[in-house]
Amino acid sequence: MSGPGKKTGRERGEEWWQTAIIEMSPGVIRLRGYEIRDLIGRVSFPAVIWLMLRGELPSEDQAALLGTALGAAVDHGPQAPSIAIARMAATCGVGINSAMASAINVLGDVHGGAGEQALSFYGEIAVALEGGSALEEAISTRLDRFFAEEKGYVPGLGHRFHPVDPRAPRLLELTREFAARGVVNGRFADIAEAVEAEVARRKGKKIPLNIDGATAVIYGELGFPPPLTRGLFVLSRSVGILAHAWEQSQQADRNKGPLPREWLWAYNGVPVRRFPEGDDSD
Repeated sequence: MSGPGKKTGRERGEEWWQTAIIEMSPGVIRLRGYEIRDLIGRVSFPAVIWLMLRGELPSEDQAALLGTALGAAVDHGPQAPSIAIARMAATCGVGINSAMASAINVLGDVHGGAGEQALSFYGEIAVALEGGSALEEAISTRLDRFFAEEKGYVPGLGHRFHPVDPRAPRLLELTREFAARGVVNGRFADIAEAVEAEVARRKGKKIPLNIDGATAVIYGELGFPPPLTRGLFVLSRSVGILAHAWEQSQQADRNKGPLPREWLWAYNGVPVRRFPEGDDSD
């Protein structure tokens, strides 16, 4: 018999994976308290994502803006490492889930994490504004620290392929439209555009906002914390990964590497050398 306050085996089991996300038992599925049958056919996929992550249903406008950001980053072609990996994995004969997992596993700080970094950057400026700093002062202070202490590019700016990322201006335009209707307040859009302007002033050339900076604006406007920005990018890019893995799996290529077989890598090691001749006996 268990003593006072001591959990029974069943209680321990039920508490092992406590969650406020889903309630499930035979014949019952509830997401954040909503019956799944009531959600099906009434709630969009972006709205379900919001519900699962935030615990409440979004407004139609909030769901639409979230869906806009998710839809903008689905693909960037086989020159993107994640997409190339998905296609190469598919030529190795693995299942589509393995091809997708291989691709998703490379979405880290360098490829896939810039949105999180951008929102963290904007968020620090937003905190300074809440503390009474002027926008220009808050941005200048943060950029001073960035250039003094950190390496690389200001997150959210520039693209190695596009002189101007064609996705970013449209996303900012839509953010402004939603802000004009009162869906969001436009604070993060103001910050991103002011960061872009100040970096241009310091460097003497414009380094335009990219997809990571633009989606970070939307996720920030909608109240998502920076770590979720990376997860949302993974959800978005998974669509392109799936499409490419499937397309490649329908083709006859096998064991397709990163280069055509007639193109070999550049060897920069020691030149050809002879194995030393000698007596191999003891």
